[in-house]
Amino acid sequence: MQQTTRDLRRHNRSTLLSSLYLQGPLSRQDLIKESGLSSATVSNVVSDLIGDGVVEEAGLVGSDGGRPRTLIRVRGDFGRVVGVDIGETHVQIGLFDYTLDTITTATYPIAGISLEPEAVARLVVAGIDQVTAEVGLNPADLLGVGVGVPGAVATAAHELVYAPTLGWSAAPLADLMRRDVSVPLYIDNCARTLGKAEMWRGAGRGSSRAVVALIGVGVGAAVTTAADPLRDATSMTSEWGHTVINVDGRPCRCGSRGCLEAYVGAETILEDYLSLPGARSFESDHTERRLAELVERAAQGPGPEAEILGRTAKYLGIGIANLVNLLSPDLVVLSGWAGAMLGPAILPAVRDTATRHALTYLHGQVRIKLGELGTEAVAMGAATLPVMQVLANGGFPLQRATA
Repeated sequence: MQQTTRDLRRHNRSTLLSSLYLQGPLSRQDLIKESGLSSATVSNVVSDLIGDGVVEEAGLVGSDGGRPRTLIRVRGDFGRVVGVDIGETHVQIGLFDYTLDTITTATYPIAGISLEPEAVARLVVAGIDQVTAEVGLNPADLLGVGVGVPGAVATAAHELVYAPTLGWSAAPLADLMRRDVSVPLYIDNCARTLGKAEMWRGAGRGSSRAVVALIGVGVGAAVTTAADPLRDATSMTSEWGHTVINVDGRPCRCGSRGCLEAYVGAETILEDYLSLPGARSFESDHTERRLAELVERAAQGPGPEAEILGRTAKYLGIGIANLVNLLSPDLVVLSGWAGAMLGPAILPAVRDTATRHALTYLHGQVRIKLGELGTEAVAMGAATLPVMQVLANGGFPLQRATA
């Protein structure tokens, strides 16, 4: 198909806007070098983007032997996006500006309630209404909504969600939500989207090949490369939690035995702790609060709490060593709500175990770090979905697709 002048303009806008989003602020001279476009083209496109309110001038920077250069940056107030984290213990809805700064969030515990897709869809829509109402924003003015789910999303016809941890098989979540969501809606695996957020805004910045591990009730991971950061994170290891680390091990909810998730998933950790001599009952019946209690107790000294965290670190380190041997990343990031809680307490032991089980020449080039995006990390990851679409469209907001 022959490219039209309109197509070329949109492509040039997307190229420059993406560079500014991921690497900015940049000067016009930087953009010329980065894009390979002519000086006149860069000048015209930047002027258009400024005129459309997508980017703005952001001060001056010195230049060797020449006049100071004007920096250009993406405007956070260009638009608002929503990211939704559908997890096994909670649903979190985050409202973000276009550069993914958090504006507000709403979190709904879902333990003990129906996880039928219809009920979850209603909860998400209510959350979108809540976070937009808090800042006086009409939901119809959002640039889009992204949803991260703990499972696979088949997109051949409709976005059907396969999420064993939620008991979903071919759940039509997108269709259920589009009844009440009037802006573009995107759904993807939460480990994939979290990987993109960590590469854009978190621990993955500067990495060429990162594995982002999401630890919660379930366990997942995604491989993200810097070669083409606007493309989806490659889900080469999205079912990392169901790799076998003990062939004769305990049963996993997937139907196999000895899976990594059966040893380092949050609920398994809590169950294993309560089975140890000297274990104390928890004050809360909520999974996240119980795990926080466990970590707090472990910090007080030797005991069953420290023992179970040591065991968790061992299995997690073995799982990471397998990732290193298989994929040869330069970075592994521990993220997800349980990863954030456990990470500070177990990271040294995880690194030690990974070192002992990974091939020496591969482990020597990998760093293991904690995620940097906070409690709204997965929701922020989901928010990258509408952001990415607008970037690819040259900064022009997309319209909701019609059936």
